[in-house]
Amino acid sequence: MSDLLRLATAGSVDDGKSTLVGRLLYDTKSVLADQIDAVTRASVDKGLSTPDLSLLVDGLRAEREQGITIDVAYRYFATPKRSFVLADTPGHVQYTRNTVSGASTAQLVILLTDARKGVIEQTRRHAAVLALLGVPKLVLAVNKIDLVDNPAEVFAEISAEFNSLTSKLGWADEDVLEIPVSALHGDNIASRSENTPYYDGPSLIEHLESVPVDADSTGTHALGLRFPVQYVIRPRTAEYPDYRGYAGQIAAGSVSPGDEIVVLPSGIRTTVERIDTPDGELAVAQVGRSVTLILADEVDISRGDIIASVADAPEAIDTFDATVCWLGDKPLRPGARLLLKHGAKTTQAIVGALVERFDEQTLTAQPSPETLELNDIGRVSLRLAEPIPADDYRTNRHTGSFLLIDPAGGNTLAAGLVGDVLTSVEVGTTV
Repeated sequence: MSDLLRLATAGSVDDGKSTLVGRLLYDTKSVLADQIDAVTRASVDKGLSTPDLSLLVDGLRAEREQGITIDVAYRYFATPKRSFVLADTPGHVQYTRNTVSGASTAQLVILLTDARKGVIEQTRRHAAVLALLGVPKLVLAVNKIDLVDNPAEVFAEISAEFNSLTSKLGWADEDVLEIPVSALHGDNIASRSENTPYYDGPSLIEHLESVPVDADSTGTHALGLRFPVQYVIRPRTAEYPDYRGYAGQIAAGSVSPGDEIVVLPSGIRTTVERIDTPDGELAVAQVGRSVTLILADEVDISRGDIIASVADAPEAIDTFDATVCWLGDKPLRPGARLLLKHGAKTTQAIVGALVERFDEQTLTAQPSPETLELNDIGRVSLRLAEPIPADDYRTNRHTGSFLLIDPAGGNTLAAGLVGDVLTSVEVGTTV
């Protein structure tokens, strides 16, 4: 079991995400006393009789004034069994782009829904985005369960509808859990509540502590080495006149001195001579480790290149189909000239055909749409000025993802996934 779990929250506006995150921080004693005092004073000023725990996480002034979350905030907390990094993402439709970025590295996502509303449009949208991102584990927190009549019946109906949705989106039953909670009162957050006798599963924190999640849950354990070069180290000092190291984080596989590798996209082969770290040399470095590789030969390698194992090196491609979540305010049309950022490498790209648009509400695909609008998910064809060494996203989330960027303003316009990830979803066709 991993000692660290990366998770994210998602859900619609006013479903109680900030209160839930505040409750998690409070119940795990991850909040300083002066922060609690400040929240208590602010709550009294608002006329509340109990502390508003959402104020622990809604740090931006605009968020405090409006009572909404408009940015991704990363929180850190721990229990005796596990440490957690949590991305608290916004609920408004126009901030779906933040949900994409916050959940892109998550091993588990807590998706909230208001028990009084059930599975709504934004719930389905978030579930579809999380499925396409390949999030391994999912929790549906049915919040405000204390505010409905017949909570057992309501919880059963919401769970059944959500299970039907997630099975069509490609999740196995054992990877999805529904929990009735009250973030305001703490029911089923840190411990199981007597107020929900119809529920016999774990509390939210119990589940987060025990859910089996690999340290790397992206399928990369089945791959050989993937090492995107972030920086070329050339000190040129009297002590290190000829030192040439390639620094980065291992995105898949492992590496040891003596391993034969290939540099992409050039295709030049050599071997690893040494693995350097601030703490000394390593005999082996596994996925997720940040290291500096020293190679046996002087090879022309630049930031953005990928060092890979020879046996299963990815293909350097300049034309391919990809699934994108369009995040731009202006619609995407065929022929658009954009920048594509893959890892540390940026190149020019031209959008060819818009192959299909995915409707996350009906789980259908519309072939050959004229445009992709804000928050639309679709499959497009791309042609690049320079090839990139990329894996299919379903094989490796790190080397199979990219961004599309506005060349004029530098704004991110789309999150992209190499290949047709829609094949994992039960998709019908509309004309």
